[in-house]
Amino acid sequence: MPGEENKEFDDELVDYEEEEETSTDASKAAAEGKDAKKGHYVGIHSSGFRDFILKPECLRAVVDCGFEHPSEVQHECIPQAVLGMDIICQAKSGMGKTAVFVLATLHQIEPVDGQISVVVMCHTRELAFQIAHEYERFSKYLVDVKTGVFYGDMRRDIQEIFKATPHDKQVMMFSATLSKEIRPVCRKFCQDPMEIYVDDETKLTLHGLQQYYIKLEESEKNQEPWTRAQPPAERVQLPVDLHHGDLSQEERIKRYKSFKDFQKRILVTTDLFGRGMDIERVNIVVNYDFPNDSDQYLHRVGRAGRFGTKGLSISFISSEEDTEMLAKVQSRFEVNIPELPDQIDISTYMST
Repeated sequence: MPGEENKEFDDELVDYEEEEETSTDASKAAAEGKDAKKGHYVGIHSSGFRDFILKPECLRAVVDCGFEHPSEVQHECIPQAVLGMDIICQAKSGMGKTAVFVLATLHQIEPVDGQISVVVMCHTRELAFQIAHEYERFSKYLVDVKTGVFYGDMRRDIQEIFKATPHDKQVMMFSATLSKEIRPVCRKFCQDPMEIYVDDETKLTLHGLQQYYIKLEESEKNQEPWTRAQPPAERVQLPVDLHHGDLSQEERIKRYKSFKDFQKRILVTTDLFGRGMDIERVNIVVNYDFPNDSDQYLHRVGRAGRFGTKGLSISFISSEEDTEMLAKVQSRFEVNIPELPDQIDISTYMST
């Protein structure tokens, strides 16, 4: 993904609306903490990143980010990814999938002036912006590597881009949801891929995430029933941002940064933020409109409770279709989603 400095990301990013992903849907791994020094995903293996025999420059950047032990998906994928093997991987949100392809590609890259070495495709400009900054962070000691933003449009363009790339290439695909129906499609883009499914479908919801629903009429949605989950003092004069696809390029990136940098901590958004977006310390997700499918539900609520932290999701159920989809979500992921109680202990969804 060659290009220029961070400022240029703001000028070049455009919409990428892809409803059914057939390429990399990257969920971010090594997210930047508040002080930009300490990593905040949950490493579960006693082995360290040094065991992956990465370039010294990559290891130095990993240390600077505060990461010591890889997560399960990183432990499973990185040793094969750095060898150039094609990979299809499913792992729950917030477990470090982005770091797999970022570190693996940076380890292998031998930059040549004027040539593109790595292309990452994702579905929104915000996610492209986010991934580009991850490349910036992990390539800080690789002085010849320049990161920019590659952008596209619809599925047909993805296929055309793919066909225009060299036949002999490495392909890696990552998502929190890879249904059995879509897996054969993914394989068509790969050559003898290693397939890694860190969890089966019943284990894809985040362990620290509490999930509830509220049954109400459509007209009642604006009467703040969800505020039962928040202390009254926190409902007064809070900074709120609105984020949707009709905003200008400049305004979308401005609001994304504002939310990520803790300037605004309440965000009302469309499905633009439904997949892959990694924002630290998001404690509550409210589904104002219930998702149309179980995959989208998983992606939406996965914005909270990431990296082994606590979180809360509240879904408005206002139609028979919503009720049916709620039942499908509970059945597929083998999770019980009860009705929202009158009171919730704040310590159960916010870390102190």
